[in-house]
Amino acid sequence: MHLEGEIGMRKVLMALVALASTFGFVWVVSAPSGASTAAAKTKWATATSAAAGGGMSALVKAAEQEGKLNVITLPPTWANYGSIMKDFSKKYHIAITSDNPTGSSQDEINAAQDLKGQARDPDVFDMGTPFAIKAAADGLLAPYKVAEWSIIPGTAKTGKGDWYADYGGYVAIGYNSATVKNPPTSFADLLKSTYKNEVGINGNPTEAGAAFAAVFAAALANGGSYSNIKPGITYFKKLYSVGNFVPTTASESTVESGQTPIVIWWDYLQASEIGSKVKSWKVVIPSDGHYAAYYDQAVNKTAPHPAAARLWEEYLYSTIGQNQWLQGYARPIELSYMVAHHTATTKALAALPKAPAGSPTFPSQAQVTAAEKVVAQEWASVTS
Repeated sequence: MHLEGEIGMRKVLMALVALASTFGFVWVVSAPSGASTAAAKTKWATATSAAAGGGMSALVKAAEQEGKLNVITLPPTWANYGSIMKDFSKKYHIAITSDNPTGSSQDEINAAQDLKGQARDPDVFDMGTPFAIKAAADGLLAPYKVAEWSIIPGTAKTGKGDWYADYGGYVAIGYNSATVKNPPTSFADLLKSTYKNEVGINGNPTEAGAAFAAVFAAALANGGSYSNIKPGITYFKKLYSVGNFVPTTASESTVESGQTPIVIWWDYLQASEIGSKVKSWKVVIPSDGHYAAYYDQAVNKTAPHPAAARLWEEYLYSTIGQNQWLQGYARPIELSYMVAHHTATTKALAALPKAPAGSPTFPSQAQVTAAEKVVAQEWASVTS
């Protein structure tokens, strides 16, 4: 992911996450009894679009017959997923089982491999691009093109539809203004002695897309490029050596405990995941390293509920779904189109964290894959 639900709803949803962070939780909405026929299940398991499966009405009917959807690593406050899941369940009478809401992109891949053929197998994924590329290479994804396929930029999807960008933002520096009296505005600032034992990132960059993005942003701020992520690793090694980098998974809880009063993370998730709880939280996009990226959607090739999985994607890429992400402070992939056609929610659009001037640029798939290999090989040296 964030900012979609009202503050009261966020509190309720976060309470649910606290209760179910280990075993996941289920949005229980009355679902029709029975399951899809074997023939229908086979059809939707291989359908590459709603039209290929018989049309949207047929997809809705098959999904409602399945009556279930398994999602994974989706905290309710992340990009407004709590409201999205609730509304999808209510609209289609499909019960959503949300597993491992605090997990990482790598956890999604692990689950697909470990639970293949089981009822608990994830139906859909929401993961960082390096992991989507990896999942596609491992043959875990089912090609599927949503009805709005043509609106998604060509650089934000694969040709056959293995995965496609959903929402994104900029890597930002967030800090608790109640305790951090000298606000950092750049990666260079974070090396100052005043930030001793204060800086964290959201996970391990070999497993979490958000942490990987933080390393890429640091690389760009220190002479690196999309073809050279090593300066980012060198930067974090130095940040650790001067005693400023805290090698833990930074989150709202580590901020509240004082363990990481400064966090390098996505701007929209800082606003929703942390800002909704810590009212003194401030967010700034670093002046010396602008890195923007999207997360990606994909359908599991062995999804136990193939029709519901595809209907979920159709919902997310509809105007309703895209605006729900927007209400979570995330920038949906169809935002430019929505703004041009006046379908974006005005209030939510105005609430987005301020972006740097100019259009964002993105690394190619080949550059991301190469960078991922470097991080996998060298990240352990940061704290050694």
